[in-house]
Amino acid sequence: MSRERARRRAEREAEQARQAALRAERRARSARRRERLDRLTAPVAAVLPRRGVRIAGQRGILARRRRAQNGVVAVLFLIVQVIAWLLVSSWAARFGVLVLSLLLVPVLVTVAFDRRS
Repeated sequence: MSRERARRRAEREAEQARQAALRAERRARSARRRERLDRLTAPVAAVLPRRGVRIAGQRGILARRRRAQNGVVAVLFLIVQVIAWLLVSSWAARFGVLVLSLLLVPVLVTVAFDRRS
């Protein structure tokens, strides 16, 4: 009976040692991979925020209103561009509408949404 228990214990310990060796190998491989990735991304990491750090967006009524206004402006800009592409066949005129739209959007946003006046 004690020989049988000793044999099973030896098998268990051998299996545990094998599992520990596999875990150690995985950890070492992961560490090597992480090291390679850190070496590749080190120049970029100096510029970008750390991984996992969230940059919180603005909340509240004013932020929601601003997002809604920006959405309306973007949709209207796209509608103007689609209409210009459908109605005008000249590439120069299409480009002119694009440039004119890009120049007039800030003016119209200021006139329509400015709260200072």
